[in-house]
Parts: sequence; structure tokens; C-alpha cells
Amino acid sequence: MSGNSRNRRKPAVALAVTASIALLGSACTGQSTSSATDDAGKETTITFWHGWSAPEEVKAIQANVDAFEKAHPNIHVKVVGNINDDKINQALRAGGSSAPDVVSSFTTNNVGKFCSSRALVDLAPFLKKDGIDPAKTFPKAMNEYTQFEGKRCTLPLLGDAYALYYNKDAFKDAGIAEPPRTWSEFAEDAKKLTKAKGDGYEQLGFMPDYHGYESTTEHYLAQWSPTYFDSDGKSNIAKDPAFAKGLAFQKKLVDELGGFAKLERYRAGFGDEFGAKHPFHLGQVAMQLDGEWRLGMAEAAKPKFEIGVAPLPVPDDQADTYRKGYITGTIAGIAATSTKQNAAWELVKFMTTNTDAVVDFANAIHNVPSTLEALRSPRLKYDPRFKTFLDIAQNPNSTTTPASVNGGQYLVSLQNLGYDIEKGKQSDIQAGLEKTAKEIDTTIAQAK
Repeated sequence: MSGNSRNRRKPAVALAVTASIALLGSACTGQSTSSATDDAGKETTITFWHGWSAPEEVKAIQANVDAFEKAHPNIHVKVVGNINDDKINQALRAGGSSAPDVVSSFTTNNVGKFCSSRALVDLAPFLKKDGIDPAKTFPKAMNEYTQFEGKRCTLPLLGDAYALYYNKDAFKDAGIAEPPRTWSEFAEDAKKLTKAKGDGYEQLGFMPDYHGYESTTEHYLAQWSPTYFDSDGKSNIAKDPAFAKGLAFQKKLVDELGGFAKLERYRAGFGDEFGAKHPFHLGQVAMQLDGEWRLGMAEAAKPKFEIGVAPLPVPDDQADTYRKGYITGTIAGIAATSTKQNAAWELVKFMTTNTDAVVDFANAIHNVPSTLEALRSPRLKYDPRFKTFLDIAQNPNSTTTPASVNGGQYLVSLQNLGYDIEKGKQSDIQAGLEKTAKEIDTTIAQAK
């Protein structure tokens, strides 16, 4: 399990507000006149900022850096951990000798802002110089979320994939032979797995509420393969039927499993998402939408049942795309204010494209490798159930949420609509989507 889920795998909407606000004032970011003229073959020291904080993660990233320094004995790396996007943004704006040369971030939503504000340098020239083709190096979704409007200012540094965890014992008791492949099968299984207790539940098949752990709009909707923006950069949520269908499915599931108020009362008794008393660990819910880190966390909690892992279901009319999923991850880039960009590139290139480096890091923190070669490496060590996440990462039908100039604010708007729909405040889904699309277009125009 990647302990980094504590600091990074909060739903995008929880991160987007503060992250996008912090970045809105960064129009002057990256206005450095420095260029990549440093000699990466000479003795030099660069600074690398990252967000990992758990002991095993810090140890793993240091091992990665140690391997780099062994391969590049003239380049020394000063590592600074537990850095969030607010601190990164401030440092990139200020520049100076204490600013980082290389940064990594857990918030892929901010790629659009990082690229458009030129806070991070365009990596295309570096990639071209070294003959690296991103489309052939990285999985499709990871290749997409590391660029914005044709400009690539980041590269993927390990990833996360979302899938379905299920209680095999509960499935057997309910007479369910295998995990659901379509949303209609999922809804039926969720009802079969639900056991009433008084005015609540002894066991809930699935917690469908958007406040349920990881059950965000973007994680649900990914299975419909939606298109968030049209070719002109305008919000497409009111035009692509995937959004209305996905929101309607979730609302119907909320109603069928007892209604919003009843579900929320039950959810109020759930333990911490990243603690041992997570509702899935305790058998309070029989199915859980979650990322690859949950497997290690769940097993560490010593549950009284066997855990199964499968891809999330897909819409019935997209049954042939089963095994796809939602992908996100960590990103790495070079500060535009850095005067040591060639040396910085050597570190970024090593961490993101060197197969052994990527595999070793993935093995250490149990995240999904971020290159196609690493995903297929025989050196990769994992629980057989973890293969579900590796397959999702390589699936060309898997999707991500696109970068935007104002970070993840558009996801916040969509999630807010989801909240109103599930509680019955917004009964006309299409009207809600049209209003929200206008809101998204307005905020993006203001950000530009």
C-alpha cells in the first residue's frame, strides 16, 4: 500500500479548491529569463521537492535519488519532503537560491495551471533531445494528464488506478458467483448484499453517496468515458450524455439502497478512511470503490473475510470496455526559475523513464508503475490481486480528468451538482448540467 494516500489521495474536489485558489495568483510564475545552458556533466547540486512524508515513502524516494547519484556522481541532490502545492507555488513564484529545481506534486489537476503559467518548463525539447516518445513510453491516460493544450510541463512519476474491492465471503453468502461487470449487475448485487438492521443496516452492499470514501463524481463517471471539454475548450458536460447517465445511475442507486438520509446516518458511523476501522475493513460495506493502496491497508487491518479485487463495472451498453478504469498519479517537472535545468532534467528523466528506477520505486511504495516497460517488468513484485490495477493502467480505454487552466475547479462545480442531485435538491439533471456548464465556462474565462 502507498501510505501516501494519507496526504494525496483525497478526492479531487477536496484538493481542487485550495490548490486552484493558491495558483490563481501565479500569473507571474516562471517569468525567469534563465534557459537550459548549464553543463549537466559538471559538478553541481540541485534541489528536489516532493510531497511524501510516511517513513517508508521517504526511504523509498531517497533510495531512488541514491540510485540516480550513483549513475550521475557529479550531480548531487538535496531532497526536501512533505511539500504541498501551496509551498511549491510560492517557491516557483519567488525563485532564488533556496527554490527547488525539480518538483513533484500529487495534484494532477494543477498541470493546466503549471503549464499555462510557465511555472514549470516545457519538457518537449528535453524529450526530443534524448529521443523519448511519451506516447510510446507512458500509458495513455498518464500521457494525457501530464500536459495541457499541447504543452508538456510534467511527466508521470508512478500512478494510481481505481477498481472495485469486494467481500468474497459476503458474495458467497448472497449467492453471487462473481464480481459485477456492468452497472446494472452492480446495482442488483448491492441490493442483494444489503442487510437491514432496525432503521439502518447490518451490512450495506455499497455506499453510493458522493461523500462516501472515493465515490466522487469523476471516479464514477470515468466508467462512462466522458468528454469534459469540447474542441473549443468549453464545458461539454451538458452535451455528452455520459454525464447525465452517470449522475442518474448514482441517484437511482442512492434511492434503491434506502435513500440519502438513511445512507448518511449510516455513513456517520464510519471510521477514518485511512485507519484500521474503514467500513470495508469491518464488513460494514460489502463493496468499495478505491485505489490500489487499499489492498495493503485492508489486509493490514486483518479483516474477517477474504478480499477480492476486480475492475469497476461499466455501463451496460459499453460492456465490451470492461476492465477500464480511472487513472491519476504523481507528476514531476522542472522549475522555470531553475538555473540548472539540464541537470534537473537528468533527475526527472531518471525517475520517470528509467525502467529499473520506476519498478524499484513502485515495489517500495506499492503504487502503479508509470511506464509501459515498468508495468510489464518481470522485476515488479505484487500480490496477484494487484494485477487488476496494472491492467487498468495499461488499458487504452481507461480515462483520466483533463487539465484545466484553473486546476480542478470544474470538478468542484460538477461534484457540487452531484451533491444536490443525490439529496434531491436538484431533480432536473439536464438543467443542472446546463447551469453547471455555464458556471465552469465562466470560471475558466476568468482564470484566463
